[in-house]
Amino acid sequence: MAVHLVRFTHQDTEAWGVVRGHQVHTLDIDAPTSRDLIEGYRQALLDDAEALQIGESLELSSLTLHSPVNGPCRVLCQGANYTQHMIDSGMRPRDKRFNMIFNKSSASISGPTDPIVRPEHVRLLDYEVELGLVMGQPVHETLGRTANLADLIAGVVLANDVTARDVQIPQMQFFKGKSYRSFCPVGPILCLLHPDEIGQLEQMNLTLWVNGEQRQSDSTANLVFKPLETLLELSQISDLDPGDLVLTGTPSGCAMQIPSPIVVRLSGLLPDPTRFSLFKRMQARRSAYLKPGDVVEATIASADGRVQLGRQRNVVVAS
Repeated sequence: MAVHLVRFTHQDTEAWGVVRGHQVHTLDIDAPTSRDLIEGYRQALLDDAEALQIGESLELSSLTLHSPVNGPCRVLCQGANYTQHMIDSGMRPRDKRFNMIFNKSSASISGPTDPIVRPEHVRLLDYEVELGLVMGQPVHETLGRTANLADLIAGVVLANDVTARDVQIPQMQFFKGKSYRSFCPVGPILCLLHPDEIGQLEQMNLTLWVNGEQRQSDSTANLVFKPLETLLELSQISDLDPGDLVLTGTPSGCAMQIPSPIVVRLSGLLPDPTRFSLFKRMQARRSAYLKPGDVVEATIASADGRVQLGRQRNVVVAS
């Protein structure tokens, strides 16, 4: 069975543990980073996680949970990778023939209950629940079509690709708009998968709420570019190492909404300062953007319940 892990602090001590129900069984391992965990203990955990337990069982709700992915690591992302989200982004699915890839800074990684800090100059703060792939093997050359997804990834996590739209769009800065500190809550659970469980990635259900209102809901069955296809493409342009994080895109339901195609085309005739000023004014009318005090919650789980990535709960605060 899949192994569900958390990284936590208890009585001023940081450790890894295996989650079973509402209990966490502490592991006797030395792994300061997720890369150390994967390189040193992944196979042993899949073979017999109980053999690495020290016997101490803790109540999950009593622990301070951290991101199960921590640096140094790469954070690579896909954009508009669900059909409806492509439409929301002003794209026509039948015309899109490319995989949109960008990156976030690893400094943006935060924990599953840490606050999301809205920078003082940001007003269009958006949310994006995503399934994250955690690399299990180094990739330092272009992969061939015979590559096996089960060999490449160690497991999966829940992530939120928080975005400052008033930086990303007007400044044409994906990296900057998505990389402010706290803009990538990850966890709580890192789920290590056995090779015969890799098919679970095609039936993961993603849901996100803001202040209890459901905003996003979809299944990875509707991904446009599948995980293996994406990793094959990434291998052509980037090295990857154990513990690196690949976010696979978000469903529809984000706060940002693009106007009709004709409005978009007409606005393209305007000078950039005018066009982007118009964009910010139009988006500012939408109440869906995150504000200080908002509570963002998200979950991801497989349809059959065998893979559970836990629940995030992050409160938005002003910087």
